[in-house]
Amino acid sequence: MVNQSGRFSGEAFVVFTRSMQAELALQKDRQNMGRRYVEVFKCKKQDYYHAVAAEVKYEGIFDNDYHGSPPPSARSKRFQDKTQLEYTEILKLRGLPFSVKKSEILEFFKDFKVADGKVHIGCRPDGKATGEAYVEFESADEAKQAMSKDKMMIGSRYVELFPSTPDEARRAESRSRQ
Repeated sequence: MVNQSGRFSGEAFVVFTRSMQAELALQKDRQNMGRRYVEVFKCKKQDYYHAVAAEVKYEGIFDNDYHGSPPPSARSKRFQDKTQLEYTEILKLRGLPFSVKKSEILEFFKDFKVADGKVHIGCRPDGKATGEAYVEFESADEAKQAMSKDKMMIGSRYVELFPSTPDEARRAESRSRQ
């Protein structure tokens, strides 16, 4: 994908012909491509169509939400979707300072009920922090309320919050132990 000034955005969509290929591709999440690490996400075809349409400034209608106006960019669509996603009791934090401590994350969420001892800071196999963490709250409602902290600061970094699943958190934790 390219941005409005014609530069590469750093985002790409890959359409697979078989679901097994997509599942194999998801195993490449947080691996390196050259000197850059890559995050791999599953998305719906509709997300792909909207992003491509936004890139080429297509003026058509993909679904009833747009009523002929140009679709939003892929980034703003992703941000809008946060409020409409299905929540579990787990949030993923991204953009953390590499030196963050569990106590800082607990302080960040001091107004919310974090499940006892349920903060996991992601690490690469070499032990260095990834800048991500998973936090488990006492309920899905509590996690959804904690989303009010999205894009707030820990140290000098703003932190993005995303709904997550126990499965995603477990996979991240097992990668950190390798």
